[in-house]
Amino acid sequence: GLLFCTEHPFGHLIDTLQSEQYEERRYFNPQKLSDVRYEKLPFCMRVLLESTIRKCDGFYIKTDDVSSILDWQKQQNQAEIAFSPARVLLQDFTGIPAMVDLAAMRDALAKQGVDPNLVNPRCPTDLIVDHSLQIDYSTMQHVVTIKQQNWSSSSGSHCAGQRPGHRGGCTKASCSDAPSGRSAAVQIENTPLLCPFHLQPVSEPDTMIRNQEMELIRNKERLQFFKWCSKTFKNINVVPPDINTVHQLNLEYLCQVVQEGEGFIYPDSVVGTDSHTTMINGLGILGWGVGGIESEAVMLGQPVSLTLPQVVGCKLVGTINPLATSIDTVLGITKHLRQAGIGGKFVEFFGPGVQQLSAPDRTTIANMCPEYNATVSFFPVDDITLQHFKHTSTDHTKLVVLEDYLKSIKLFRSYGDQSEEPQYSEVIEMNLSSIVPHVSGPKRPQDRVAVTCMKEDFINCLNEKVGFKGFHISKEKQATQVPFLHEGAEYNLAHGSVVIAAVISCTNNCNPSVMLAAGLLAKKAVEAGLMVKPYIRTSLVPGSGTVTHYLNTSGVLPYLRKLGFEVVGYGCATCVGNTAPLPESVVEAIKQGDLVACGVLSGNRHLEGRLCDCIRANYLASPPLVMAYAIAGTVSINLETEPLGVNSEGKDVYLRDIWPSKEEVNHTEENIVIASMFKELRSRMEKGSTFWNSLESAESALFPWDPKSTYIRCPSFFSKLSKEVCTPQSIEGAYPLLFLGDKVTTDHISPAGSIARVSAAAKYLQSKRLTPREFNSYGARRGNDAVMTRGTFASIKLQNRLIGKTGPKTLHIPSGQMLDVFEAAERYQRDGVPLIILAGKEYGSGSSRDWAAKGPYLLGVRAVIAESFEKIHRNHLVGMGIAPLQFLPGQNADSLELCGKERFTINIPQELIPRQQLITSTGKSFSVMALFENDMDVAFFRHGGILKYVARSLLP
Repeated sequence: GLLFCTEHPFGHLIDTLQSEQYEERRYFNPQKLSDVRYEKLPFCMRVLLESTIRKCDGFYIKTDDVSSILDWQKQQNQAEIAFSPARVLLQDFTGIPAMVDLAAMRDALAKQGVDPNLVNPRCPTDLIVDHSLQIDYSTMQHVVTIKQQNWSSSSGSHCAGQRPGHRGGCTKASCSDAPSGRSAAVQIENTPLLCPFHLQPVSEPDTMIRNQEMELIRNKERLQFFKWCSKTFKNINVVPPDINTVHQLNLEYLCQVVQEGEGFIYPDSVVGTDSHTTMINGLGILGWGVGGIESEAVMLGQPVSLTLPQVVGCKLVGTINPLATSIDTVLGITKHLRQAGIGGKFVEFFGPGVQQLSAPDRTTIANMCPEYNATVSFFPVDDITLQHFKHTSTDHTKLVVLEDYLKSIKLFRSYGDQSEEPQYSEVIEMNLSSIVPHVSGPKRPQDRVAVTCMKEDFINCLNEKVGFKGFHISKEKQATQVPFLHEGAEYNLAHGSVVIAAVISCTNNCNPSVMLAAGLLAKKAVEAGLMVKPYIRTSLVPGSGTVTHYLNTSGVLPYLRKLGFEVVGYGCATCVGNTAPLPESVVEAIKQGDLVACGVLSGNRHLEGRLCDCIRANYLASPPLVMAYAIAGTVSINLETEPLGVNSEGKDVYLRDIWPSKEEVNHTEENIVIASMFKELRSRMEKGSTFWNSLESAESALFPWDPKSTYIRCPSFFSKLSKEVCTPQSIEGAYPLLFLGDKVTTDHISPAGSIARVSAAAKYLQSKRLTPREFNSYGARRGNDAVMTRGTFASIKLQNRLIGKTGPKTLHIPSGQMLDVFEAAERYQRDGVPLIILAGKEYGSGSSRDWAAKGPYLLGVRAVIAESFEKIHRNHLVGMGIAPLQFLPGQNADSLELCGKERFTINIPQELIPRQQLITSTGKSFSVMALFENDMDVAFFRHGGILKYVARSLLP
C-alpha cells in the first residue's frame, strides 16, 4: 500500500480533483514539481513518472528513479528504474504455470513453517482461460464423436438445436431452424446469437457448441485448478473459458485508462504474459508483454526493472488509401518501423495522420509491436479515444473524471497545439498514402508481398533454394496436379492450393471494420454465385462474443456460413496449431505430389509447420483477403487481373466485383457496433458460465496435488530451498546440448501445438496409459513440468548443427549416439555434466513463453551463448538462473572455429556485475558478454532465479 501521506517522499504533490459532477478524487500531480522538463517528456514517459512518484517507497522505488525519468533526455539507455504496473494480465497457457508455481511456493514455504496464505498476488491480476480451444469440429468434417458425459452438477438435457441456458429461440416464421444433432449435455452459456432480422436469441451453431463441449471435457483438470485458484488466492480474477479472448477482454472490459485504488486515482497500466499485451497501448494505456516468470514477481509485489528506453516519435502524415484495410496499415507501419531499427525502444505516435485512425485501428497497430521488436507503441488519449469509450457504454461520470484527470496532469493529447509536442529520441515519418494491400509470408510475418505481386512471388518462392522464402521445387514439377476424391467428388491439388483458411478476429483483426468487410464480401460472393471448395478446412474464430454479435446483427453471418466459415468457438486455435487434421485424401494428395500447399489466416503467427505439418506455405492476410483466397482456392493468382471463379451463368467474377467499399463498411460498422451491444456483453462476462459456476474444486490453502494427474504437477523449482544464497559458481566442463543457427524461435524451443506421437512427451503420456487422442496440446499441459521438459526442443523444424538435419534430436557427445534432446539431457544430468547451448542471432524470438526458459533449466542448461537474444526471452533466461552470454562484436561460433563438441568452462566471478565480460575456455580462450542488464538481474541469477528470490523474501 501507499505510505501515509505525511511520510510519503512526494506527499506534497497530492492534489484534489473537484467538480460538481462527481465526488472529489485525490491524485499525485507531477505538475506540482514545477519542473519544465515534465512537459517535454513523451506521454508514455509521463505515465512511468506518475507511477514512480506514487509508488516511491525508498526501497524498491527510490527518489532517484523519479529524478532519472525527469532527466530522461540525458538518462535514456543508461539509468535503471523500477516500475510498478497497475495490474497483471495472464492467459491460461502462460497463466497456468504461473499459478502452479505460486501453489508450489505455498508448499515450499509451508514446509519452512511459513503461513502459506501469505503467498498471494499483491498486484491485481486477471487470468483469462482462452487458449485451450481446439477445432475438433468444422463445417467440412466432424472428426470426433462425443459420447454422453457424466458431469457432476452440470449435466442436463435439452432439445436438439436449443442452446442450454436459453428457454427458446427466435420463433419468427421468416427464420430458418437452427442446426440440431447435439450428442453431449455440458451446459454452456455464452454471448447469444441474435436473429439478424428480429434481434431475438437463436440457437448457436452445432459446430461451436461441440467444440466448446470438447474443450470442457478435455481440460476439466486444468479448469478445476483454476477454480481452486479463484477461491484460494486473493486479488485474482479468473475468467472462465468460452467468454472472450484475453486481448479482446483486455480491450473491451478490463481496461480503465484511469484506475482508482488506495484512495487515489492514477493512470491504468499493465504487464501481461503475452507479447501482444501491447494492443492496449492503442487506448493510451501503457502495457507490454513479460514472461510468466517476471509476471509472477510483479504479482507478488516486485516492480519491473527496466533501463529507461529511447522513445521514437513516429509522425504519421498523408491520407490512407480507401482500399487498404487496418491490417494493410498495420503491416505497412510494421515494415517501416522494422527497417528503422527500433528494437527494444518505445514508440509514440503523433502527427496529423493519427487523427485518421480509429481506436480499433490504433490497437491493431499497437498489437504488432513484437513484429518490429519495439517494447510498446503508444497512442496518447485524445478525443477519438474518448469517443470510443462513449460507444462502449463507459459510465458518463467515469468519462468526465477520466478527461479532467488526464488534462490536469498533461496526459491528454491535443494535436492542434504544436507547443505540446514532446521531445523524442528521434523522429521517423511515414506517409500513410504509400500503403497498399499486402499479405505476409510464406514463412515469416516480416516477408510482405503486395497482393498484385502474389502470383509472381509465389512462383519465385518455388524456384528459390530452401530458406526463409524458398521451397526449391524443380521447374518440371511446378505444374504438378494431383487428382483426389473428397465426399464422392473429384478435385485437383497443385502448388499454391489453399487447404486451410481461417478468419480470426483476435489481435491483428480485432477492428470491427475488417471483420465486417469479410462478411460483406461473403454476402456479395454468395449473391454472385461463388463458393469455397468443400475440402478446404475453413473456420471462423471470433475474438469474442462481441464479434459474433455484430456479424449476426449486420446479417452477414449466414453468408459466411454458406461459404463454410462457421463460428467454431472462442479462443486461440489455428494460430497455435490447434487445427483439426486435414482430410486424409488431401494429406495423401499433398504427399503424393510433394506439393507446397497453403494456409491463409488473419491471425498473427504463421511460422513454417505451425498450422499443420504438411502445409509448408502460410500467409497472413486481412479477413476479406482470406475469404478471397479461399474462394479462389489458390494463392497463385493475380487478384487484379484473374477471376476468383465463375457464376452459375458461366460469367467470370473478379475480386473488384465483390469487394465492399469503405463507405459500405463504415455505414455497417456505425449501425452495428453500438453501446447496447457492449453493455450486454459486459454483463455476460461478469456472469460467467453455468459449467464454471457448478464446477467443484478443493477448499484448502494448499493445493491437493494428484500424483496421477497428467495436467497439473508440483514442479521442482523450489527443491532444496534455503534462506542462504550461494555465491555464483563457474560452469566447468560443460557440453553443448545443441548447436543452433540464427532466428531460433520460442516455437523451436517450446512448441505450443499438438504432441507428436513419436516424441519424448508422447512416450511419457503413453506410460501414464493415455492414448494419442488424449494427449491434448503442449499449451494445455504447461502445468506439468514432466511433459513440458520433454517437449523442450521437440520441434520438427529444429535445425541442430550437431546432427546436420532438422528434427528434435541431438548428439550425446561422449557416446556419439543420436538421441531425443530430453534423453540426451537426462543422460548428461545422470553423469553430473553441466550443459550449454550455442546459437546465432536473435535467439528466442517469437511469442513470449516462460517454458522456453524453464524447459532448458530443467534439462540442466546453465548458459546460452548466442550472437544476440530477443529481449523478453533474455529476461526469461535470467529469471530462471540461466546465464545469457553474448559473443563479442564480430565474433561467433564459426569465427572462433567452434565445432560444438568441445567442453566449455565459463569463469563466473563471485562479485559479478552487470554486462561483465567473462572468460570462456575450450582449450583456447575467448570472452563473452554476460547480458545481466542491471543489479536486479544479477540478484536473480545469484538466487538461482526469480522464483527462489521471491520465496526467500518471505522466509523469516
